[in-house]
Amino acid sequence: MDCKQAATLMHDYLDEDLSQTEARELKAHLDACPSCMQRFKQLEQTELMLFAAVKTSVPSASDTLVEQIMRKIPKQRKQQAWLKWIRRHPALTAAALFLVVMVFSTLSVWKANDQLIVKGPNLDQVKIEGHTVIVPEGTTIAGDLTVENGNTQVYGEVQGNLTVIDGALYQASTAKIAGDAKIIDQALDWIWYRITNTFSEVAYR
Repeated sequence: MDCKQAATLMHDYLDEDLSQTEARELKAHLDACPSCMQRFKQLEQTELMLFAAVKTSVPSASDTLVEQIMRKIPKQRKQQAWLKWIRRHPALTAAALFLVVMVFSTLSVWKANDQLIVKGPNLDQVKIEGHTVIVPEGTTIAGDLTVENGNTQVYGEVQGNLTVIDGALYQASTAKIAGDAKIIDQALDWIWYRITNTFSEVAYR
């Protein structure tokens, strides 16, 4: 092998493109030719410097791959405004949830429950005929009277508020009601009555 042929094979050797036979022949020539050995070392150093420069300026294949993968991963959606509001106002959120639960539970009871319910003192003096509650003439109810899912006829005296829920109220000329007489025949009014009544019961306990 002459020096010209050796110079041609040096690049292939550094690129690891030589066969084992050609590599052995080149190595033998370099060992025997100090001029080619010096040239080979210079070429080797030049390639190492180029490799180092490329390495620092161009991201490696693995870095590029990681970048491409990260770009394809869907970005996390920004937190919606209402979630941020919930986290900032936990007390208001709890109150709102309570009201929603109250509304739905009350509506379900409103639709499902048609049983006559009478609340108040001296109920032994009240007459009940079917779904009609009667306060007879000469009878006194000493407090508030509440009738749910039934009609109410007052001939006597109620010394408090009279509330009729989902029913009708008849007051005779002899009737005396000391407080307010309320007729609640709509779901929303009944819900409000339930909520205020619940808070009143909690406050007095």
